[in-house]
Amino acid sequence: MSFDDSKLEAWQRGPIPGIPPLLQPIAHALIQSRREVHEILKEFPESLLWEKPGNLASVGFHLQHLSGVLDRLFTYAEGKRLEEIQLKRLSQESQAHFEDLTSKILVERYDHQVDLCLEQLSRTRESSLTEFRGIGRKQIPTTVIGLLFHSAEHCMRHTGQLLVTVGLLKP
Repeated sequence: MSFDDSKLEAWQRGPIPGIPPLLQPIAHALIQSRREVHEILKEFPESLLWEKPGNLASVGFHLQHLSGVLDRLFTYAEGKRLEEIQLKRLSQESQAHFEDLTSKILVERYDHQVDLCLEQLSRTRESSLTEFRGIGRKQIPTTVIGLLFHSAEHCMRHTGQLLVTVGLLKP
């Protein structure tokens, strides 16, 4: 039996080469989110990037946040602290309008961040998944798997919110 697997969700396409078995669901979620972001933004009018329908977060915010949250959570998963540029980008995510940012640039940034995360997942030892990791200055306790899992579910949550916002804005 032959079928077109291009319509299948990422998790239905089987294991992703190079990703440890316990990290496959995280990789699948990131790949699925990236794919959906591209689909959602097909023919999206650039003039609406920073609009906030019903005072919801803008499309521009969601795109910036998707990249930023992955960058931050994967940094913590490596046991590192955030750098100044990451903190600066975090403070800018909720700001309304950046003239030099377009949806194309923001989607490319997200694509690149997903690629970086998949590379990091391929290097992550399954034996490290329960190791302690601290978040932020307060070193809020979590684990490597906690950070990686949260990054995947958080991206899917914002992908869904992006879908709703684009649906409200698109003519």
